[in-house]
Amino acid sequence: MGKLVSLIVVAGVAWYALDRYELYSGVLIAPQPKSASVEGPGDLRSSDVAAKRNAFRCDGRTHCSQMTSCEEAEYFLANCPGIEMDGDRDGVPCERQWCDRW
Repeated sequence: MGKLVSLIVVAGVAWYALDRYELYSGVLIAPQPKSASVEGPGDLRSSDVAAKRNAFRCDGRTHCSQMTSCEEAEYFLANCPGIEMDGDRDGVPCERQWCDRW
């Protein structure tokens, strides 16, 4: 009986952790349909970039450690209040983590 209770507790903790991960990582965002044409790596269409930007939303995250990409950090810096991701105020967020422009 004790093993069953332990298993239920572990499953509950795992379920909660997965839910929090999906909330903050953007996993819940619906995948975009792939186009019929074959694109090489690094080929981004403006419509693809626009669709990706439309997938972001201000949700209370304010730090680079909470972002998952440079595009996401740029969206947050441009559109969300209270963001703390541009310490040198040069307009480029998360230069150490995501948006290294060297």
